[in-house]
Amino acid sequence: MKFYTNDEMLDKYIGVKGTPERESFDADVEAALIGASIKNARKANNLTQAQLGERVGVQPAQISKIESGRNLTISTIVKVLKALGVSAEFSITGQTPVKLAVR
Repeated sequence: MKFYTNDEMLDKYIGVKGTPERESFDADVEAALIGASIKNARKANNLTQAQLGERVGVQPAQISKIESGRNLTISTIVKVLKALGVSAEFSITGQTPVKLAVR
């Protein structure tokens, strides 16, 4: 029986790194991880989605979408993290790299 690494499986079934399909998949995974982290932080603060939404100024349905990794924008993520009292760092790479810190 042959075993495959995670990267081999992704290359075979999603696409190799650099292809539009793989870039889209990787972005979806990252968004889901951010959403899950926000959900964990909300629960650690003993807040409901409605309570967090009130702090941020959005409806509970929007918090649900954020926690599911959908409709994520930098401005909303920053508002949510500040409302939760959580710090985070983001790096944007490219010709002019930028580091963002939320405290």
